Amino acid sequence: MSINSSDNTDFYSQQTAGETEGDETAALLRNATVQPRAKGASFASSVFNLMNAIMGSGILGLAYAMASTGIVGFCILLLLVSSLAAYSIHLLLKLCDQTGINSYEDLGRKALRKPGKVLVGIAILIQNIGAMSSYLFILKSELPAAISSLLSPDSTGNAWYEDGRLLLILVTLCIVLPLAMLPKIGFLGYTSSLAFFFMLYFAVVIVVKKWSIPCPLPHNVTTLSSAFQISNSSDSECSPKLFIISSKSAYAIPTMAFSFLCHTAILPIYCELDRPSKARMQNVSNIGISLSFLVYLISALFGYLTFYAHVDSELLLGYDTYLPRDILVMTVRLAILISVLLTVPLIHFPARKAAILLLFGGRAFSWLIHVITTLTILSVVLILAIFVPDIRQVFGVVGSTTSSCLLFVFPGIFYLKISSQPLRSMDSIGAIFLVVFGLIMGVISLSVIVLTWVKSS
Repeated sequence: MSINSSDNTDFYSQQTAGETEGDETAALLRNATVQPRAKGASFASSVFNLMNAIMGSGILGLAYAMASTGIVGFCILLLLVSSLAAYSIHLLLKLCDQTGINSYEDLGRKALRKPGKVLVGIAILIQNIGAMSSYLFILKSELPAAISSLLSPDSTGNAWYEDGRLLLILVTLCIVLPLAMLPKIGFLGYTSSLAFFFMLYFAVVIVVKKWSIPCPLPHNVTTLSSAFQISNSSDSECSPKLFIISSKSAYAIPTMAFSFLCHTAILPIYCELDRPSKARMQNVSNIGISLSFLVYLISALFGYLTFYAHVDSELLLGYDTYLPRDILVMTVRLAILISVLLTVPLIHFPARKAAILLLFGGRAFSWLIHVITTLTILSVVLILAIFVPDIRQVFGVVGSTTSSCLLFVFPGIFYLKISSQPLRSMDSIGAIFLVVFGLIMGVISLSVIVLTWVKSS
């Protein structure tokens, strides 16, 4: 999951026809302009914007999901989640055409009145907090390795700059907080596209480095030559598994749901599309999801075939261990760190907007509320990033709750409440399946994850 942003106007004022997406009282996820444009976004740029909204930190956890479900199991689940994501987009687009509503939370209000809008707002807030926590977790785990590889090749691990928690606090206070405090962040919107290309570069490096790490992995080796080819060992740990079922499998679908969540950006992209029509936008979503599916599948497959049973829940950590000073690994690590630093303030913006709209409604802009809300959200995110021991916990909990709601449950419920189609129609049956699947998947996954925590403690 990623996020886009655009220029904004004065905060918390009443929405007018000329306001832009950045107004914090405007719909949380609406098109950038209300007035019709002479020419909208092209088909290709709309596909790019959608992929930009899809691709995010979830790509780092998909190889672990494959290691937990097996190659065939992973492919089946990934195809299922991506197909249901495309179908739920189909339902949202139908509702948009029927009602003229172009924001997710307003569909919630249309379907369930004020409680619906509040539920969507809470889901968006928690989803963005989870996304920010995952990015800061990456910062905590990758920044010490990046600094050590650049400054101290013979590091003992005791230097202050190798303390991930300390570095995370310093970077949050010195860089993330000042950027998050800004009332206008339109200039950061372009960094979202940069982060997207960094994720593509990450996928390319995963493929290239598949043949640079041996198998079985040498547990006593900390650095390997890039020329050291994978062995032909018959060790069972170096044999790919087709199907795996274990308690770790509970993290698979939530991680995929977290990774494919783009529905909060669909309606804004639809509104900005040149010659907008439901069929044209459905083609945009189908192509965007299909291309993202390929990138996710390739990165997960080659990440799994590199480490097999030793895949880390945050894939880059494995390369930090075995190729700490490899040039490609160092560059992709720095690229992802830069994208993290610039993306967190962007994700914080709609999270703060959701919190303020939920708590204070459409009141006039107040610096006091602005500052307190910013500090509160960043404090929660920072605490989660510091004390959550594994990024898979973020993917698992957020993916099984808010991601499944925004991806499966809410679109199905909204369609059943708003659409005039009979319950026996194909789309109504599909909407019911979305709701049932989302609820069952969310409850089972979250229950297994919690039980795993209890047993491990």
